[in-house]
Parts: sequence; structure tokens; C-alpha cells
Amino acid sequence: MAKKEKKNSKKTISSGKFPLVIIPIVLVCIGIMYKMLITMTVEREKWEDLRKENFEKDSVELKPNRGNILSAEGELLASSLPNYKVRFDFLAGIPVLKTKRDTVNGQVVVRNLYTAKDSIARDSLLRERDSLIIRNLPAISGGLARICPALDSAGYYAHMKEGLEKRARYFDICPGYILNYIQYNQLRELPVFDIRHKYKSGLIVEERNNRKKPFGSLARRTLGEMFGAKDSARSGLELAYDTLLRGESGIMHQRRIRSKNVDIVDKEPVDGYDLVSTINVSMQDICETALREKLIEVNAEFGVVVLMETKTGDVKAIVNLARDSVSGKYYEMRNYALAALMEPGSTFKTASIMVALDDGEIKLSDKVDTGSGIYNMHGARMKDANWSRGGCGVLDVTLAVVRSSNIGVSRFIDMHYHDKPEKFIEGLKRVGIGTPLGLPFYGMADPRIFGPENKSYWSEVALPWMSIGYGTQIPPISTVTFYNAIANGGRMVRPRFVKGISKNGEMIEEFPVEVIKEHICKPQTLKDIQGILWQVVNNKNYGTGKRAGSKHFSVSGKTGTAQVAIGGGYHNGRTEHLVSFCGYYPSENPQYTCIVAIRTAAGGVGGGGTAGPVFAKIAERVYSKNVTTDIRRASDSLSVFVPSVKAGDMKAAASLLKRLHIPYTGGAEGWGHATHDDQQVSFTTQPTDTALVPDMSGMGARDAVFAIESRGMRARVHGMGRVKSQSVPPGSKIKKGQVITLEMN
Repeated sequence: MAKKEKKNSKKTISSGKFPLVIIPIVLVCIGIMYKMLITMTVEREKWEDLRKENFEKDSVELKPNRGNILSAEGELLASSLPNYKVRFDFLAGIPVLKTKRDTVNGQVVVRNLYTAKDSIARDSLLRERDSLIIRNLPAISGGLARICPALDSAGYYAHMKEGLEKRARYFDICPGYILNYIQYNQLRELPVFDIRHKYKSGLIVEERNNRKKPFGSLARRTLGEMFGAKDSARSGLELAYDTLLRGESGIMHQRRIRSKNVDIVDKEPVDGYDLVSTINVSMQDICETALREKLIEVNAEFGVVVLMETKTGDVKAIVNLARDSVSGKYYEMRNYALAALMEPGSTFKTASIMVALDDGEIKLSDKVDTGSGIYNMHGARMKDANWSRGGCGVLDVTLAVVRSSNIGVSRFIDMHYHDKPEKFIEGLKRVGIGTPLGLPFYGMADPRIFGPENKSYWSEVALPWMSIGYGTQIPPISTVTFYNAIANGGRMVRPRFVKGISKNGEMIEEFPVEVIKEHICKPQTLKDIQGILWQVVNNKNYGTGKRAGSKHFSVSGKTGTAQVAIGGGYHNGRTEHLVSFCGYYPSENPQYTCIVAIRTAAGGVGGGGTAGPVFAKIAERVYSKNVTTDIRRASDSLSVFVPSVKAGDMKAAASLLKRLHIPYTGGAEGWGHATHDDQQVSFTTQPTDTALVPDMSGMGARDAVFAIESRGMRARVHGMGRVKSQSVPPGSKIKKGQVITLEMN
């Protein structure tokens, strides 16, 4: 019995302890449910923001790569590389103690929305954050001095210490310094900056689209500029073809999956197209060099050159150089060729005479008396350039243009159009000199030719002065387009700056040649004008454009000289001269049309003597680019020319010559020549010193590697094609086992 009572008493004790166990469990469950309820209601917005900030991102833009701008030969003119503006937040990861501003009885009262516990926790985090930065400050300063040498290590230490003391939130780490991709990655390896969570590291990175131009300022204003920070185009081809170059942005979102942030791409970005321009780098360099030399010589304000391919209208080179007022050097500051409205001067005389010939108002044999070089034109005195030497006397139509007589040309026009000026204005539009070109460039200027309807401008003297280029405003691109039409058999084509678009090296779309006018005038008129322009350059007695000519080929064109008033008008103000020459070559089968325009304050200058020599230099240098074989080596159609071969693996060259049945001598020893019929053509260089590094420029990869390794060195080849450069200069003493890197083009 006693045993049974003892057993029951144990059960009673266990039942008594049951509430002690269950009650805490219930309280914990209630607490959890309460916390869940608070999280889902009161704190829902807070945790939702945290989730989005740290674990999820929706509709994040994926930027595409901007397309390149290429030359006509495929050389890189403009390409995008990322650069970075880096700042630092010294309060990264530190919660903000929220306050609320209320107005009570007209006074602003700031209410704290945080507790003392929040403040203590924040202060603790601040001390921890400060300690982390101070502890690593020497390493950070040394690294910054190495990566961004704007300051030394001590300078960066003081700079960062200042930011820490100010608790700066958007602190410029490297003042005025933009990092490239390599520098940015090096920066990310420094202490504190290497914390990958951006909200804890404090690193604020602003990625910019940095547009690199391998050829520097070459055609800078035409290629255009970018707003780096905004990644937006601001001028030139960059702006005109921005939609093609920019591409299409992609979209992604980020989710937290198994404790990892996973990027999920909804739409892949589409990279921009590459723009294949018409610019030829070597021609651009020729034009820029020739113009710069003349600008320096005459101390000019600015100068313009546009070189155009006659048949297609392709702009092969366009130069706009202006003198910097501070340094005195010449830079591409503004696209004068497209945007500057200039009085064309005597280059306009060609259009005036063309209109009168085409209307049948005059013929080449017509004559006019220019007197002694000064003529009273409706109460205003008009002078010829040689008025101090007695003038030109009686001139026919051809000589009036050849000698660039202001009086001669203006009298022809005034005699036939004085009572019908509207017909002359209409004729100028008909021949194309006043036609808007409709080019896609922002700021492009259209020709301005005012007629009698403009009462504030028109007077009795307006017509004769307009006929010689005054009172009209024509951008250089319009003048060269008009002369190009004369060279192109009367067919006016729109200037073309872009040949097409490509993707991954493959042409996607080629832009066609656009014809503005099939015929700018009647065939006989065109023939007469072409003859006049030929005489302007080639008439040994009277041609004002003789210095634009060449002894190697025939040039046709027209000089121009215009006075430009600088404040106060032509009589009371200072005047400068805008001198020009516009023409084409070779006259019999024109390949290129070119305009050279220079504005200078120098006295005694003229289009023929100042712009003409620049034209001649450009024409001869461009023409020589296409001369590949001396004409004296010409033979009958059965002749075979053996190309030059560098001294590489001559056994392989000899084997090839045997298979082609071309007799040769030498070769096995590393030098010799090949023969065909009675003609002897060298196919190797002279023997080289095997103790010295050879010159491998122009060699193919196989020959270059043979030349290196046969001398006990090792070759490393980058790229395809022929050798462009080598890491060890030719003529250096050979070191056995030395590695020579070859860059191929």
C-alpha cells in the first residue's frame, strides 16, 4: 500500500510542474507572433526598403557599349572606354537618427524619432567605423599616391583625415582625378575599399563613358564630343548618329537566392553600331599639316580645309584650326567648315558668270571696259585689285574671271540683271550655290542669299556687290559642294561623311551617294565654266591661281579674297581678309575637290598667294598617295612584276619562285634577286649582320619569326598581318634566348 501511494505522489508532483514548462513556451510563442505582427504592419515599410536595398533590385538598366567611329580604311577614330569618378562616404553603414520638424505656435520644433538606445548604438558603430579607417589610413594613403599621383602619401593622409573629421558623405578621394579601368581595380584592392558591399565600404563610384580618340585632335570637331558624366553626345558625328552609336539598354533584376545575390537578365543590352566614316586618316593629316604651317606663317585667326572625293561627295578630310588667344597655338575649336557663314569673295564670281551664261544673257566673247581699275557703280566706288597699276582695261568674260576683276564681273551682271534681280537670285538657286545641303550636323548653317524682297538689305548697289561675293553668306562646305558639281560633270552630290554602319567588322548598311541636282546648268555652260577655271590656274600671263597649280597634273579652280569688317564697318572699323582657293584636280578627270579658306589680318594677302600654295601642297601629297609604280617601268600587258620580299626565310621564297617558274639568282644565302624575261627585279634586302637584331617591319609573321629564331632569339606575335613594330629596336646587339614581341597591323 505504501508503495502505491508513493507512486501516485510522484505523478502529482509532475503534474504540478507542467505549468512551469508550458507557460514560458506559450509566452515565447506569443512574443514571436507579436514580433511577426509588428514586422508585417508597423515595420513593414522599413523591412521592405531593406529588402529592396540589399537583396532585390528591379528594372536595373544594363548599359550597352557605344559603337566606334572608324575611318574609311577601318582605322579607329573614336572608341569608348570606361573611366571612374570615385568618392567616399565616411558614414557608410551608420544608421541615420531620424527627426521630424513640426511647427508649434508658429515656431519650428525638431522632434527626435529615436531613443537613447538608438543613439548609443549609433555612437558605438561610429567608433568602430572611425577605428577601421584610422587603422588603415597609412595603407590607403600610400596606395592612393601610387594609383593617382595627384598627391604624395602624406598629402593623401591629410586629405583623408580631413574628410574623416568632417564626416563627409560625398568626399572626393582623388581631387580632380578620373580613374581608368586599371586604376579603378587597383583602388578596389586597398583596405576598406576592398569591402565588396558598397553600403559598408563607403566607396561611391560614378562610371563614365570616356571617348578615346587614338589620333588625338584629328578631325575633332567633325567626329564630335561627348558629355562624359552624362554619357550623351554633344556635337559632330557623335550627335548626328547618336541613336545608331548608342545602342539599346537592357534590363535586369536581382534576387536573393540561397544567401546569394543573383542577377537575372530580363533583356540583354544591344551594343551600338560602328560608324564607318569617309575620313581618310593620312589625307586628314596631310591637310591639317599643310594648313597649320600656313596659319603660323601668316599669323592667321583661323583656317579651313575640306577635301572631297569628286564622284561620291565623300569628305576625305575636314580641318578647322583656330588660334587660341592664350597660348597662340592652333586647335580645332569650332566647325567653321559647316557652321560659319562667310562672305565667299571672288569664288562666288564663278556662280555669277554661270548664271548669266546659262540664261543666255552673255557669251564668252562679250567684252566690258573696266577702265583704270576704279569704277563708279551707282554712286559707290568699286576697285579692282590692280587699280594702283592702272587696272585691266577691256576684258572679255573669260579674262574677267581669270583676272578676278570685280568691275568686269559686276558690270556684266548689272548690265543684264539690274532691272530683273529676281531672275539672277533664282539662277543662283538653280545652279546650286544657294541650295541648303540638309546635312545632319547640329548647328549646320545654310547659305544666305538675300533678294529684293529684303527691303532692309536691298539697294541699287546690292546686285553688283553680290555678284562678286559681298552681301552673301556661304559656309565653306556649300562652296566646295558647288565646285565639286562643276568637276563632276554638272552632277551635284550631297557631301557624305558616313559610308555606312557595321557590326562586328561586317558592313550592315551602306549609305548611298545622294544626288541633289543631276545638272546644275546646261552642258555648254558647264564646258565654258570648266575652261575658265582651267585658265585661272594655267594662264601664265593673267591666272590669279597659278600658285595652286602643279607640274605633275592639271588643276582648275578659282581664288577668292574678301574684306571682313571687325567693328565699325568697312570704313571706320578694322578689316581682316578671308582668302580662299577652291578647285579640283586632275582637270581632265577630276578625283578630288578641295577648298582652302584662311582668315588673317595680314596685309598684302590674296587667295592665290596665300590659300593657293596650301591647295597645291595638299593636292600633290594626296595625288602621290595613289602613285604606286614609276611610270617609266611601264611595259606591255604581258609583263610580270615581281613584288618586293623582305629577307626572311629565303629558302621558302626560292621554293615559291620555282613553283611559279620565275628564274632567280641568290636567295639561299638570305639575299639575291629574281628575274623575269629581260627584266630584273630585286626581291630581297641587302645582307644583314647576324649579330644584330634585324628590321622586321613589313614582314609577314612566318618570315619575321624565322628571322628571329634563326638568330637564337624567341618570337612572340600579337595580331595578324604584317609587322608594324617590334619590342627590340633594329640594330641592337642580339642576346641569345631574348624574347622579341612583334605587333602586327
